[in-house]
Amino acid sequence: MRYGLRIPSYALGPETATLQEMGAYLRKAEGLGFEAAFSIDHLLLTPPAYACTWLEPLSMLSALSGVTRTIQLGTLVLVLPIRNPAYFAKEWATLDLLSGGRSILGIGVGWHEKEFELMGVPHNERGRRMNEMLELLTALWTEDNVTYEGKYYQVKDLTIDPKPAQQPHPPIWMGGGSMTFEKKYGQKVTNIEPVLKRIAKYAETWVPHAPASLDMINHDWEKIQAFMGDFGRDPGDMSTVYNNWIYVLKPGENPENAVEHFSVYSGMDLPYWQEYYLCGEVEQVAEKIAGRVRALGGCEWIALNPVTWKEEQLDIIANEVLPLVEEEV
Repeated sequence: MRYGLRIPSYALGPETATLQEMGAYLRKAEGLGFEAAFSIDHLLLTPPAYACTWLEPLSMLSALSGVTRTIQLGTLVLVLPIRNPAYFAKEWATLDLLSGGRSILGIGVGWHEKEFELMGVPHNERGRRMNEMLELLTALWTEDNVTYEGKYYQVKDLTIDPKPAQQPHPPIWMGGGSMTFEKKYGQKVTNIEPVLKRIAKYAETWVPHAPASLDMINHDWEKIQAFMGDFGRDPGDMSTVYNNWIYVLKPGENPENAVEHFSVYSGMDLPYWQEYYLCGEVEQVAEKIAGRVRALGGCEWIALNPVTWKEEQLDIIANEVLPLVEEEV
């Protein structure tokens, strides 16, 4: 397995981490063996799920590419349908080129209706728009003089330069699947199959929702593999990622001590964090991670999101939690 981090790139006014602080943190992560760093993407504040918003990911990742050496840089996940596909093709190709081919594009359809309203994109079209965007993006990254006729996007004889450094294009990860949407997002998703079909058709790597139960993960994974067969893809070509928020308690430490860290970004409460996220001592956290990895039949990546920039948490995760996970899976 390979290990990555989703960084706590909160936009907190004067308390926002500086580029120097982020760079030092990620160089420390490189030294500890982490191979990728990811950012969340939200245009607006999205309560009750989150209590803050995040730095704009492409600007931040471009800056981080200049203060890191080997670590891959990506999004987990970026809300693709609120963007213009031609402009985004150029933006991401530029990031990939300037980072020396270190980008990973993790995407999702998004959910916050106000973000779509602000960007002039109908919320109920986001899935179908994302399908077309993926087809157009991959064409623009790999071909010149592209002509595309979709319902939502049309281009004629279009060439976008630069092309990405990675060929044929940067890895495409896709988040989505079943979870307890109502509690966190205040929405009901009555039919998850279109999401699973999209993952099966377009993604190279699947990223289940962090709060998904083991039953949800097993159900979705079986469906994705079946849909891959329908699309003529080998299910063995899809890799998987386990990702989650994490705060590791010291032996005997009161879980209430985690509240000050989780509450910076999350609008949920301690019982929710303890049930759905990774909030516990080393053995508890490692056991929960190992259970999710086993449910996926193993996975290529574990991407953990520390809720603080404190390097002490990095050391605990790398030197205590992850070796124990390796033993248990």
